Amino acid sequence: MDSNQNKQLVMQAYGLYDKGDIKGVLDLCADDVCWTSADIAQVPFSGRYDGRYEVGEFFTSLAGTMDTVHFTPRDFIAEGDKVVVTGDAHWRVKATGADFSSDWVHIFTVRDGKVVRFEQYTDTAAAEAAFKGNPQAVRSSTELRH
Repeated sequence: MDSNQNKQLVMQAYGLYDKGDIKGVLDLCADDVCWTSADIAQVPFSGRYDGRYEVGEFFTSLAGTMDTVHFTPRDFIAEGDKVVVTGDAHWRVKATGADFSSDWVHIFTVRDGKVVRFEQYTDTAAAEAAFKGNPQAVRSSTELRH
């Protein structure tokens, strides 16, 4: 696949996620996909997930612990087997009721028409504070920008 096809695949994944079709997202991943984010204290779905089954567990944990207030991909940049997506999100932690917002960057590696690697970069301090139930400490790069 060329970089434009890779970009279209990743855009399709976000469309499926937006519709709540996690099985559809998983179908776009290789069997041995590696899904990573910073390992954040208190955040149960942070860290590394290997394989489609574990990535499914990631999405189950995400949905079980947070509500999406908004999640917006903005830019899709493709080069070779990489697709970089920037965006912003606002979440509500179910256990604490605390909200947090953050800009984020996702980096996908696509091979043979499947996502083989996902890396997430976001405001880890805001997420950790919200999971601890400390809404006064929840400040984000999104809020600081405005």
